[in-house]
Amino acid sequence: WDFLILFFCLPVVIFNEITKKRLLGDVSCRIVPFLEVSSLGVTTFSLCALGIDRFHAATSPQASARPIEQCQSIIAKLAVIWVGSMTLSVPEILLWQLAQDTSPVSGVVTEYCTMKPWSNLPESVYSLVLTYQNARMWWYFGCYFCLPILFTVSCQLVTRRISSTEKKIECRGTKHSQCESHLNCTIIGLTIIYGLCTTPENVCNIVVAYMSPDMSKQTLDLLNLINQFFLFFKCSVTPILLLCLCRPLGQAFMDCCCCCCEGCSPDTASSEGSADSKLKTEMSSSIFFDKPRESPPPLLALGTPC
Repeated sequence: WDFLILFFCLPVVIFNEITKKRLLGDVSCRIVPFLEVSSLGVTTFSLCALGIDRFHAATSPQASARPIEQCQSIIAKLAVIWVGSMTLSVPEILLWQLAQDTSPVSGVVTEYCTMKPWSNLPESVYSLVLTYQNARMWWYFGCYFCLPILFTVSCQLVTRRISSTEKKIECRGTKHSQCESHLNCTIIGLTIIYGLCTTPENVCNIVVAYMSPDMSKQTLDLLNLINQFFLFFKCSVTPILLLCLCRPLGQAFMDCCCCCCEGCSPDTASSEGSADSKLKTEMSSSIFFDKPRESPPPLLALGTPC
């Protein structure tokens, strides 16, 4: 979803700032806020899911014997996160409209997006969208800012408390403890980046909600641009941070890049090296994610019965 924000929303915003024209017109005024709010929801619920996973890993009686999670279960969790985030962002499509303004000095017509519900909506839907507009600031602050931070902090505190208690009772493997600490550091790093990048938007929303009559349109546009810049910064930094902190994922990404650069016909040495690196990645990945892999089958003797 971060790549989707960068590849679709970022060019639209840059084009609008340069030409003062809205790319794709009224469609972009509805799609861009929808994708941006959905991005906040995807990050929020993903951090909550990661916190629950770390809590289960800490409270499991035998973490090294945890069963391998099926692909269908992972896809179901991702579907719940993505569909839920998109469903909560549907009011953004009905809230924004394209507007035009003529400069009194130069006479240039500029296009911008304004927060105004559609007038041709049914009365019940219009009242719901209007209620969402009035509560939008506190909904942002409560669901997309406080929820992931408080949830992650609570899960980390409980996980550390349980881990410290278990260390006193029994001493776990050093490798397993290091892998768990790496995963916890990854989640904490993602939460810190998310909190730092969403704080300016929440502050600006509160300021605009209580001081918008005293602020000019240029100031409001500047605050909106700053908020979008921090969102694009988060979408750019999050994949890099994830690849750097999550070693198996970063190693797998580098192996894929090396395979694409080498082409389809690597020599024997490079194929052996890639096989060794793949084996190491699989071994580290199985340890890193607390999922044991089956021992390789014994090698069969080659030859004829004679």
